[in-house]
Amino acid sequence: MDRNLKRLLPILTMLIFPFLGMVYHWVNQPQASVYSLMTSVDYAVPFVRFFVLPYSIWIFYIYVCLIYFFIKDIKVYYRTLLIYTLCALLCYFIYSIFQTTVPRPYLVENDIFTQLTKYVYNRDLPYNCFPSIHCFSCYLVMKSIYKSPFKNRLNQTLIYSMSTTIILSTFLVKQHAILDAIAGFLIVELVYLIIARVEIELNPSLNKPNKMGEVYRG
Repeated sequence: MDRNLKRLLPILTMLIFPFLGMVYHWVNQPQASVYSLMTSVDYAVPFVRFFVLPYSIWIFYIYVCLIYFFIKDIKVYYRTLLIYTLCALLCYFIYSIFQTTVPRPYLVENDIFTQLTKYVYNRDLPYNCFPSIHCFSCYLVMKSIYKSPFKNRLNQTLIYSMSTTIILSTFLVKQHAILDAIAGFLIVELVYLIIARVEIELNPSLNKPNKMGEVYRG
């Protein structure tokens, strides 16, 4: 097999996304009890149809980040993809036992952003809300770039700004409540901590100080 082709084979692990998408749609159904986690702050947040654009390109943005990590450092790529998968499966489990919803606005305009919002609403039923997959995944790539050995001012600025914009869009297009985002962040922190602990257990040398006196923190 060609050496360059062999080097690209690990990128096929991203084929996990179609499987995760099928599971997502399987659990995206109303149950006997559907709860609301909306707060007064959530109700005060206005609907801003222009933010449907960053909201809609979310998954492509995550793909681009993963491919970038793959190119720069295969270990960062594998860790990010693994944590994404575990967080997504944990979200699906929560959806299956604790289904929440977010009230959506009645759309009357006919501009392109409103039409795109209608498409998003029709394609994605308002039930898989807590925790937010949009929010956890954007937070995850921010954490991954921060922890990476190849971070610099440019890639951090680009990833932080885009991730923050997408997270804000989940509130401004009325797809998620603030508690959905907070839960997403906490899930990433939990799974990241577990993965770091497992890595240390498998490789105890990671827990020893390096020449700079630093200890591996995941």
